[in-house]
Amino acid sequence: MLSVYSRFQSLIFTVVLLVSGGVLLHAQDSKQQKQKDTGTQAVQGQQDSQDQEQDPLKRPLSKEQKEQGRKEKMGDYYKRWLNEDVRWIITDEEMSAFKKLSTNAERDQFIEQFWLRRDPTPDTEENEYKEEHYRRIAYANEHFAAGVPGWRTDRGRMYVMYGKPDSIDAHPAGGPYLRPAEEGGGSTSTYPFEVWRYRYLDGIGQEIEIEFVDTCGCGEYHMTIDRSEKDALAHVPNAGLTDMEAMGMANKADRFRGVEALGKGFFNSDASTQTKQFDRLETFAKLNRAPEIKFKDLEAVVNTKIRYNLLPFDVRVDYVKITTDTVLMPITVQVPNRELTFINKDGIQRGVINIFGRMTTLTGKVAQTFEDTLRLDVPAELLDKVVSNVALYWKALPVRPGHYRLDIVIKDVNGDKIGTFGQGIIVPEYSDDKLANSSLILADVLEQVPRTEVGTGNFVIGTSKVRPKVQPSNGKPASFKKDQKINLWMQVYNLTLDEKTKKPSATIEYQVVNATTNQPVVDFTEKTEQMGNIGDQLTLQKSLPLNALAPGVYQVTIKVNDLLSKQTVSPTAKFAVE
Repeated sequence: MLSVYSRFQSLIFTVVLLVSGGVLLHAQDSKQQKQKDTGTQAVQGQQDSQDQEQDPLKRPLSKEQKEQGRKEKMGDYYKRWLNEDVRWIITDEEMSAFKKLSTNAERDQFIEQFWLRRDPTPDTEENEYKEEHYRRIAYANEHFAAGVPGWRTDRGRMYVMYGKPDSIDAHPAGGPYLRPAEEGGGSTSTYPFEVWRYRYLDGIGQEIEIEFVDTCGCGEYHMTIDRSEKDALAHVPNAGLTDMEAMGMANKADRFRGVEALGKGFFNSDASTQTKQFDRLETFAKLNRAPEIKFKDLEAVVNTKIRYNLLPFDVRVDYVKITTDTVLMPITVQVPNRELTFINKDGIQRGVINIFGRMTTLTGKVAQTFEDTLRLDVPAELLDKVVSNVALYWKALPVRPGHYRLDIVIKDVNGDKIGTFGQGIIVPEYSDDKLANSSLILADVLEQVPRTEVGTGNFVIGTSKVRPKVQPSNGKPASFKKDQKINLWMQVYNLTLDEKTKKPSATIEYQVVNATTNQPVVDFTEKTEQMGNIGDQLTLQKSLPLNALAPGVYQVTIKVNDLLSKQTVSPTAKFAVE
C-alpha cells in the first residue's frame, strides 16, 4: 500500500501544480488601444552589414527586411490576448512560440493562424470557433462572477474550454445529502456544490463528471477532485459518518491521515474503487490542459511560420476535367529570385527551395500531400540577370470535386526564411449533361510536346506544355511584355453532338477589351465546323501578339455558345501589358 500511497500523493501534487496558476482573459480590445500599446525597440546593431556580407549581390536591405531586424517589445494588447483572451485554450507549445516572436507583424500573423487552425469551416468568412469562444467568455462573465470576472473562476474556465455541460446537478444551498455508494454511503450535510456531466469530451473520454464546491459560501465554486470536500460535517466528531464508519469498520479520523486511510473510511476499500480514483486523477489532469486542436494538419505550418522570416510567393490553382469524379488540379508556385539566398558552389551560385503542400477536407482529413526540392544553379556572371526573374514550381494533383483547404509552405534553405500560403478552394464538379469549361489559362509558354512526353513533365497538360502566368498576391493582373505573345488555353466539355453527324455545332468568340476604356481591341469568332474532327470535348489554344496593344490592363473573354443545347459558357481573365 505504501507504493499506492506514494503514487497517489505524487499524482495529487502534479494536479495541484497544473491548476495553481490563473491568468486573465478578455473578450475584445479596441483597435485604438492596440495601436496605443504597441511598442518598439531597436536591437539591430550590425545586422544590416552582416546581411549584406552574406548576400553575393551586396543588395541594400528593403524596408521590410530592416523591419524584421528590429526587436519589438510585446505591447499590452498582445499580453492581454495571450494572458486573457486565449489563456484557457492555447497550448503550451503555442504559448512558448508566441513569446519568442520578435515583431508585431509576426504576432499578428500568429494570431491570425491561431484562429485559422481552429476554424471548422475554413472556406467561409466566419470562424465559428472564434465566435463561440468569445460567446462563452461573455456567458461565463455573466453567470459565474464571484468577486472576480466569471471567466477566471473554475466554472467559467471549464465553460470556456468545453462549453455547456449536458447536465448539471446543482445544490446551491447545500444541506442534507445522502452519499452514493461510491462515496462511502451514509448521510451528511454539504456546502453548496454542483456536478457537471459531459457525455463525451474529445481527447478526455466519456461520461465526464466535474465537481465544484463553494466552501466559503461566497459563490466562488472551485473545482475539486476530492468528493469529500463538500462534506460540511467532515470536522464534526461522530457526525456525517459513512456506512463503514457507522459500522465501526473505519474511523472518521482516518480521513485526515492520508490517502490510504481515506480508502478505508470514505470510499469502499476494494481495488476497483482505488483504481477509479487514479482514473479520476488522470481525467482531472486532462481537464486542466488546453483542449486538443481538431485540425492538427496545420500545426507544422504554423509552428514553422512563426519561427522564420516571411518569404513572399504567389500561387495559382487551375482545374481540368479528367473524369466525372476526378479533376486534375495544377498548382503553380512562383517565387521572386530576388527573395532567395544564393551561395557559391564551385563557381556556381545555387539557390535551394524546399516545398511542402497539403490539401485537407472541411473535416480536417488529409486528401493530398506533396513535397519537393527546387534547385536553381546560376553561373556567377549571370546572377544579376537571374535575380530579376522568378522561380516556378508546378504540381498537378488528381482530386475529387468538393471543398478543400490548400496550405503550402516554402523554405529558402540557404537564407533560412519561410513563407506560407493558405486558402479555401472549391474543386468543381463536371457533370456529363452540362456545358462546362476548364480554367482559362493565360500562359507565356504554349507548345506541343513530343508524343513520348504526353501527359508527363512540368507544365504538361495532355499534349501541350502550358506554363501559366501567375497573378501576384497584391491583386494586380499577371503582366506580359509588348514583345511577347499571350497564349490562351482552355478545354470545353459536354458539347452536344448532332444525332446524324455525331459532331458538335458551336461558336467560339475571342474578345479582348481595354479595361480602362472598355473598348474591344481583339474580337473574332470561330466555328466548330472549321476545326476538323472534334467530339464533345474541345481544347482551345490560341496565341495573340501584344505588340499592337498600348500598355495597360485588359480583359480577355472566351465565349462558347453550343448551338444545339443552347448553353453558353464565357470565362474571363485579366492581364496587363507592360
